[in-house]
Amino acid sequence: MSIAPAPSAVPPAADAQPLLVLERLLKIYGEGCPDCVARTGPAAGTNVCPRCRSVVACGDLSLRLDPGEIFGIVGESGSGKSTLLRCLYFDETPTAGHAYLTPYEAGRVDVFAISPQRRRYVRHHLLGMVYQHPHLGLDLDTSAGGNIAEKMLMAGTRHVGRMRERARELLGRTEVPLDRMDEPPRRFSGGMQQRVQIAKTLANNPPLVLLDEVTTGQDVSVQARVLDLIRSLGRSLGLAMIAVSHDLGVIRLLAQRTAVMKNGRIVELGLTDQILEDPQHPYTQLLVSSQL
Repeated sequence: MSIAPAPSAVPPAADAQPLLVLERLLKIYGEGCPDCVARTGPAAGTNVCPRCRSVVACGDLSLRLDPGEIFGIVGESGSGKSTLLRCLYFDETPTAGHAYLTPYEAGRVDVFAISPQRRRYVRHHLLGMVYQHPHLGLDLDTSAGGNIAEKMLMAGTRHVGRMRERARELLGRTEVPLDRMDEPPRRFSGGMQQRVQIAKTLANNPPLVLLDEVTTGQDVSVQARVLDLIRSLGRSLGLAMIAVSHDLGVIRLLAQRTAVMKNGRIVELGLTDQILEDPQHPYTQLLVSSQL
């Protein structure tokens, strides 16, 4: 399949060695055709190709993430922001593009092109994902501590005592009562399930954590506690994060830089405060005026 190129939206370069470099990510659902990229996007008002009816979920996206940075991606449902995360976490296979992680082979190897075995290594050692719906990241019928042990087993840890100790440490850090460590998350509230999922995500000390709409569907008080927890963990552990949300309030609380997505494209990118205080793109202006 031949795909026509489109302009990229690349953040300005920084002096620091980036943790992640994503280049020209393309994800098409459907057979695709040479016109898919050129005939979709914000200017076309759709991400559905009028010629072949394929969906361009992510159209030629590029970005970089520095160590310890929280990067926000905001946009309406269907804008492609969650697909971007799923491609980075290997839940989806990109149609085209490249991704380089500095902790893997010093950032010299495209992780989209490595073998399935090496992808499993990257996924379990270098990445963490917190899904919008906790059941996607947890076994709800396995104990909270067992979920953390499972993640450690995937990375090769076999010492039961060490896994138990790590589970206690992480559940305590994420404010899950330790007397409930041996209970299955199915018995927990939605907010506590989310905190268990965060604890599981941190089991193997990943340098990059992906957050997909982690507060959607929760009441305001639960949202506030989860966001406070994420910010606190980011500072104390030096984590880099990519946080996806349709809620500008969430992005304002978490992210230093933000990309605004529409119809599978980045339409604006910059410092979060600048974007929210002085949005340049008409779509960003609409988002800001409607939410803040």
